[in-house]
Amino acid sequence: MSITQFILVSIVKIVVAIIVLLTAVAYTVWLERKLVGHIQNRWGPTRVGPFGLLQPLADGVKFIFKEDLTPPHVHKPLYIAAPMIALVFALTAIALIPVGGWIHVAGVSTPLEITDVNIGLLIILGIASLGVYGVALAGWSSNSKYSLLGGLRASAQMVSYEIALGLSLVGVLILAGSFNLREIVDAQGGTFWGFIPRWNIFRWPPQIVGFLVYLTAAYAETNRVPFDLPEAETELVAGYHTEYSSMKFAMFFMAEYANMITVACLASLLFLGGWHGPVAGPAIVRALLPVFWFGLRVFAFLFLYIWVRGTLPRFRYDQLMAFGWKFLLPVAIANLIITALMVALRS
Repeated sequence: MSITQFILVSIVKIVVAIIVLLTAVAYTVWLERKLVGHIQNRWGPTRVGPFGLLQPLADGVKFIFKEDLTPPHVHKPLYIAAPMIALVFALTAIALIPVGGWIHVAGVSTPLEITDVNIGLLIILGIASLGVYGVALAGWSSNSKYSLLGGLRASAQMVSYEIALGLSLVGVLILAGSFNLREIVDAQGGTFWGFIPRWNIFRWPPQIVGFLVYLTAAYAETNRVPFDLPEAETELVAGYHTEYSSMKFAMFFMAEYANMITVACLASLLFLGGWHGPVAGPAIVRALLPVFWFGLRVFAFLFLYIWVRGTLPRFRYDQLMAFGWKFLLPVAIANLIITALMVALRS
């Protein structure tokens, strides 16, 4: 592949990835409103378009034309930068997510991801951890006690649960022997006894405990129920984004849903076999069918996210922190030690 072809292919992949991700963010909001509506015996969006499908577009137009208020006495540079920081880091992580194998078009072969690096998982975790700066700076720069408390609570929560989340993935890394997401997925190819997939939650030693720890920590990392304490309306008005309006307000929620999609993609890649599944038919179908299997797993993970929101009550903040440090972290460490010991004995 020539340098010109490489640049053109990269630009096309970036544009497609951003369009798909932003569309997925918008319609994840729609899906959540519809599903939670049915869980609570109401309709959700129905007025704008068939089944309310144009509601995300209407919401976007509303946010764009809504009056953008800036309270007095805020630290304006950081006040404006905070939602941008949160959104930029949330969108950047998708660059390292592989969604399928290789595709061949007009004599050019390219992987179905923007960039493939050997330490992809490490970079994603680093990018995701930087998102806490947007939340913390939003709370501090707003010059509001409610926002400051929300920012502090969110920062403490995200930093605390990042540790358990990172440790829950080490067992997968031990089994795969690589930080490269594509190699981790390739290690999960095939089946046991012809019908049990070789996903990491089924391989020996199975990573089902690591998956459950990851799942729980992911809820806390993305500030979702039952860990949405930074946005506890009854306690802090609206948390770190109390003083925001218009598109700056929308950016925080775009970042939240983009992060949800990222952790759903990682769960699919690290524990659920990525894009592996039955593949048959013409060449174009064989190339795109893995993308369907990957998307199906991501959708199932997001469905679980929304189902939990409509089911579980919110924790108290002391319960939240105690659960993370006194239960989740020891379980993650125990899973890591047992996995390392069993792999060492097997070898």
